[in-house]
Amino acid sequence: MASGFPNENETTAAQFEAVALPFTDALYNKAFHLTRSPEDASDLVQETYLRAYRTFSNFSAGTNCKAWLFTILYSIFVNKYRREQREPDKVSIDDLEETFHRTLADGNWEADFTALANSELDWLGPEVNQALDKLPESFRSAVMLVDVEGLNYEEAAGVLNCPVGTLRSRLFRARKILFVELRDYARRMGFVRLPHV
Repeated sequence: MASGFPNENETTAAQFEAVALPFTDALYNKAFHLTRSPEDASDLVQETYLRAYRTFSNFSAGTNCKAWLFTILYSIFVNKYRREQREPDKVSIDDLEETFHRTLADGNWEADFTALANSELDWLGPEVNQALDKLPESFRSAVMLVDVEGLNYEEAAGVLNCPVGTLRSRLFRARKILFVELRDYARRMGFVRLPHV
């Protein structure tokens, strides 16, 4: 005889939907930046949600569900998709940092990058995507998690399974490189006032 109360599976499904499904777009955007393919990104998100639902009992209510989902997504990507993919040609990190030091070696670049990141910058636009694509995947992921998705350093380090110090170092270097790559775009758009080089 039915009690009129939802069973445990219905309750779990409803809780999962309420807590996890609002992050579908953020997961897809992250998956697309990792896989560079709409089909692979959709598959990665679907696999992330399947794994998250199966392990939903491990999620601690009141913690950052977005960070938890990103951790699962990144783990699946590392274990499955990264093996199958070739990274596009990258610009040498050392060359970009040398350019940074030569052209923008003033003390204001971090403040200017923060202004750029907090502006109406279209993180999915072609200029930004082109600059992000030049970064190694670990640097790109650090920027996407912290500057785009708003995770704190500890959460982002957890997603990437690295120490917070490593995350900070990757983020620092990635921001410098992006700033060099986006300086002309930022100047054209009026996001920041940059010295002409």
